[in-house]
Amino acid sequence: MKTIKTSIGRRSFIKRSTLAGGGIMLSFNWLASCDMSPSQVKALPKEWFKINGFLKIGENGLVTVMSPNPEIGQNVKTSMPMLVAEELDVDWNDVIVEQAPLNTSVFKRQLAGGSQSIRQGWNSLRMAGATARAMLVQAAAQTWGVDASEITTSNGQLIHRASGSKSGFGPMASLAAEMEVPEEVQLKDISDFKIIGSSRKNVDGTKIVTGQPLYGLDYSTDNMLIAMLVHPPAFGMQLKSIDESDAANMPGIKKVFTMKTHLEDYSLGAFDNDAFNEVAVVVGDSTWEVMKAKEALKVEWEMSPAKKEELNMFGRTRTIETPAGLESSEDHRLVFEKMANKKGKVVRKDGTPEIMFSKAAKIIERTYTCPFLAHNTMEPMNFYADVTSERANLAGPIQTPEFMEGSISKRLGMDKEKIDIQMTRMGGGFGRRLYGHFMTEAAVISKEMGQPVKLIYSREDDMTQGTYRPAYQAIYRAALDKDDKLIAFHVKTGGIPESPLAANRFPAGAIDHYLAEEWEEKTNITVGAFRAPRSNFIAGAEQSFLDEVAEAMGKDPIDFRLELLKKAEDNPVGENNDYEASRYAGVVKLVKEKSNWSGADSDIHRGTAAYYCHNSYVANVLDLEMQNGNPVVKKVYCAIDCGIVVNPDAAVNLAEGGVVDGIGHAMYSALTFKDGAPEQSNFDKYRLIRHSEAPKEIEVHFVDNQIDPTGLGEPPFPPIMGAMANAIYKATGVRRYNQPFITDKPLAG
Repeated sequence: MKTIKTSIGRRSFIKRSTLAGGGIMLSFNWLASCDMSPSQVKALPKEWFKINGFLKIGENGLVTVMSPNPEIGQNVKTSMPMLVAEELDVDWNDVIVEQAPLNTSVFKRQLAGGSQSIRQGWNSLRMAGATARAMLVQAAAQTWGVDASEITTSNGQLIHRASGSKSGFGPMASLAAEMEVPEEVQLKDISDFKIIGSSRKNVDGTKIVTGQPLYGLDYSTDNMLIAMLVHPPAFGMQLKSIDESDAANMPGIKKVFTMKTHLEDYSLGAFDNDAFNEVAVVVGDSTWEVMKAKEALKVEWEMSPAKKEELNMFGRTRTIETPAGLESSEDHRLVFEKMANKKGKVVRKDGTPEIMFSKAAKIIERTYTCPFLAHNTMEPMNFYADVTSERANLAGPIQTPEFMEGSISKRLGMDKEKIDIQMTRMGGGFGRRLYGHFMTEAAVISKEMGQPVKLIYSREDDMTQGTYRPAYQAIYRAALDKDDKLIAFHVKTGGIPESPLAANRFPAGAIDHYLAEEWEEKTNITVGAFRAPRSNFIAGAEQSFLDEVAEAMGKDPIDFRLELLKKAEDNPVGENNDYEASRYAGVVKLVKEKSNWSGADSDIHRGTAAYYCHNSYVANVLDLEMQNGNPVVKKVYCAIDCGIVVNPDAAVNLAEGGVVDGIGHAMYSALTFKDGAPEQSNFDKYRLIRHSEAPKEIEVHFVDNQIDPTGLGEPPFPPIMGAMANAIYKATGVRRYNQPFITDKPLAG
């Protein structure tokens, strides 16, 4: 049994207060990702109708947990409350969790991103549940006149076996509220878990499939107007003038005007990324009327100049330089060609790789690329705002409400205390909704109109606005001696506008002579985080190259990886390796076992890959067949080490989604440009994976250990791309070096 001090809680973590009508309320600052609602609960006490971030126990025994963090589809609305309920020892059917509004005075890290929700909340949420349980036990001990150590709990019941006394949590809640918060509490042994580790269904599942209003696009109020934007048609252009005479006189149109999302003296925050600061705005009664007015609006554009902006990245100031001009995908190809022949910035160097390459009997060199990608969430960007001179009330799908509160405050010149942000469920994010310019735009429009407004992006608005996954290139080189032994390894990566390099990840630490370089090239095309940033490209490139090296060495690709990992475990090179070789090898061994790696049917072509990111380890084996010249994925085996799995069904869902998403982007997706304009503006030209192209079966296995949970939302996404490339090679004899694979020209191996 683990004892955990609540000293951080006595002053700043756990606060207690008495509720009207009885009950205990525990407010805790690090309930960072809890968010859930069971489908069947007891009737709520009337005095509970308005709550903020706390654990609340009513006199009827019902437990309510408010969730500060946004629900983006990762199912934290079910999994995070399981941590509280486990330590509280309450019946799961008596737990309800509601979405909290933004409240930075109570909660910290109100953020959906980085696959950190479970990891960051593991101890704090359990502590909150355990502390409440300890105070309830103390209340029962005082009531019954017995020692607290003699009282046990089970499913929301307090039990003193010697006297036969028994009570639900509810009757003891008022007295418990008067107890001192204990200096320390004991957390359950893992072996005693009843809720953690058991599958619990998505508590919003029924609401989702029956179309109940949960999402930003569902949000509406009386007297609400609809707003849409018109932004420049190309990156490198800006608004010159508008002629609104026709559009403004159309039915239902209230106003047409121009606006700047950020003022000239504005210091950009980390998530204020916005491609087009000045836009035209059309506001009217209905979406259809506004869309028709947009078509009638006459807009004149001009070339925008180069600019420099100060960006405040969590207290560190960076200067962002944006060049002028109209870029095309051909320009980006020429950048890759130019940088392939230039030395990059050395980020890591072990041994003497240059000397070893000069002595090599054979050098393998391969170049990998990927294009820009649009996030294309199912629910396009939208936000509701009702801004008056006194308050700003906002509601919608945002991954970074805490950070965007500051942006809204600066733009409106309004104190944060006057800003209220309600978080709706999100129809996808993948990093796109980290950047909340659309939220600021909604607030500015509402202030201009003097009434509630919902801003809606069409699919075309969203896909052509920017904030894309960057375009990347990676060049790998391996040096072999005369006996085909690997003696040196070199990776040089770069991107437009950032590098995807993770210099201290595998195979760093496993090779004596290792060199990692990187480069970056500026662009006026806006980019941002995309599911598993940087890893989403570099994993596939690295794992494809390792397969090719294994083949040149005459080794089985899984055995080759295990040999390298054994070296990294027993005799690691360098001191900054950011992975645990034994855990990495563990998922490789597990997927080898579960897939019966060497026992596939002759018509099955297998590819493998493994990767570490977001503190977790994932390995894949992908089986495909060729049918009418097309690869058909029959089955994917997925082995994952993410520590303790809180909700197995939800974890499997995340893994399956990552696998399908990764195959789709590797095979089909690309965003290209001509004279600064995206050549794809909707799904008729931007290719996503189709239902018939998804794997016919996905089998997910988790490493069973007692390590605290780590990330899971993103880690299953990157490695599957390498497994797909390697399987295609086995099936066709042709390797794929450029994503999307469907358009990659056959290249010699």
